[in-house]
Amino acid sequence: SQGRGMTQTHRRTTKIDVAVCTYRRAELDQTLLSLAVLTIPAGVQVRVIVADNDVTPSARDRVDAMRSAISFEIAYVHCPASNISIARNACLDHATGDFVAFIDDDETASQDWLAELLAIADTTGADAVLGPVKAVYANVAPAWMQRGDFHSTLPVWVADEIRTGYTCNVLLRRSAPSLAGRRFNIALGRSGGEDTEFFAHMHDAGGRIAFAEDALVYEPVPNGRATVSWLAKRRFRMGQTHGRMLLEAATGLGRWRAIALAGTKSAYCFVAAALLAASPVKRHRYGLRGIMHAGVVSGLFGVREIEQYGNLEKAPQ
Repeated sequence: SQGRGMTQTHRRTTKIDVAVCTYRRAELDQTLLSLAVLTIPAGVQVRVIVADNDVTPSARDRVDAMRSAISFEIAYVHCPASNISIARNACLDHATGDFVAFIDDDETASQDWLAELLAIADTTGADAVLGPVKAVYANVAPAWMQRGDFHSTLPVWVADEIRTGYTCNVLLRRSAPSLAGRRFNIALGRSGGEDTEFFAHMHDAGGRIAFAEDALVYEPVPNGRATVSWLAKRRFRMGQTHGRMLLEAATGLGRWRAIALAGTKSAYCFVAAALLAASPVKRHRYGLRGIMHAGVVSGLFGVREIEQYGNLEKAPQ
């Protein structure tokens, strides 16, 4: 092969597709501009895939207008409609690189975002590398919400490993056996939870998930999301997804045991929230955890996830 006589420093080009799923968001401009100024390590080639999930190709002109500002090739894919799994799968179908990275259309990448993800992928050999999503609050957000940082996203560690993930900041190794042919569940594309399921199944198939703590992306919190009701809906849906996945594995008595455990945890959290009424951060932290565990119970009873995508995201309610 052509690389046989070459030194490690001259290894072949590493190709990365950066995937952005979009649905009627003007913030897409800022996302793409942040990608334009990324620090790209030597020997790395970047291509951007924008998957437009609207019924009409509404983002096409916006993407075309950005091409002159961005040195990378941009592939525009129209994949209707209002189902995030369809858009994510279109990105996977159109990816041709060694890696595919996902970032949301309302986020901006820090300058070293991609380099940090890649460095951790190289040193750990992991099939997926997650980065942190840092919430950026407007001044109108309640003080307790800003203090408690309720909107930022970090991986959850269980017994020294990450067992599931998210698509708002991740790098996937396309050649990994645990990712071969894997796609996002269309049935969950309007409710959310499709990424949780995708990564949990990937982990079950032997895929390792690592964390790059310095691969930061930033996400502004719009006024419509800086509310207890939005956080509560999101936590309940997360619980439903977890409960539905427990239901896949649990049968008979195991299912009732899981329901009893989640119900007990939910009750404990609500009692703790009431006792901590004087501390808004702790009160809301426990209250939202209680709502999440109530969602787990709902999922274990087979209740479908509430729909959040496509209708809630169009305009502030």
